[in-house]
Amino acid sequence: MKSEPRIPPINLISLRSLNARMTLSEQDQRNYYGLEKGFEGELQFDMLTDKLESECIVLKGLLLEVDGNEFQIDTTIIFQGVIYLFDVKNYEGDYYYEAGKLYRSNGNIAKDLLSQLKRCETLFIKLLQELGFNVRVEARLVFINPEFTLMQAPRDYPIVYPTQVNRFIKTLNRIHSKLNKSLEMLAQQLLSLHKPVSSNM
Repeated sequence: MKSEPRIPPINLISLRSLNARMTLSEQDQRNYYGLEKGFEGELQFDMLTDKLESECIVLKGLLLEVDGNEFQIDTTIIFQGVIYLFDVKNYEGDYYYEAGKLYRSNGNIAKDLLSQLKRCETLFIKLLQELGFNVRVEARLVFINPEFTLMQAPRDYPIVYPTQVNRFIKTLNRIHSKLNKSLEMLAQQLLSLHKPVSSNM
């Protein structure tokens, strides 16, 4: 199943349009920069996943909902026997990990990325069960920017670092996978459940 091009999120499209016509407020300018940078990182990861040779289905930018809870997956890759969920981050600079949280080098909390990833994984598994599928799910944070450094992270932290991205893609290419109608149906169901706009906007 051929992967479709990634579509920019609605809020990024809106800010691009506003930025072309007027001077954005400081807050909107920060939001615009953050969204643009994040989208750029996702496109960089797409360039790698689009070249996967193993038999798989790649879904980009899914916004799903289960039991009234929305969750977003930057990239979903369906193989026979395992589904990978990727949260792609285009962070740059020095960060450190402490007590379950990610901090910038200046001590400011960045985000609780692990909890966010776990929530996404849990909700996705629940959705799969509701759809009648029992497939192993693995979630990973992908830091795509070569200027990113994370210190003190536990060894079992589900991270793909910038220096590991190409090797990780090679690992995915070594997965023995044979897609079937059931998995293709699952992909179509996920696409049909995708929400173009968040209810929280």
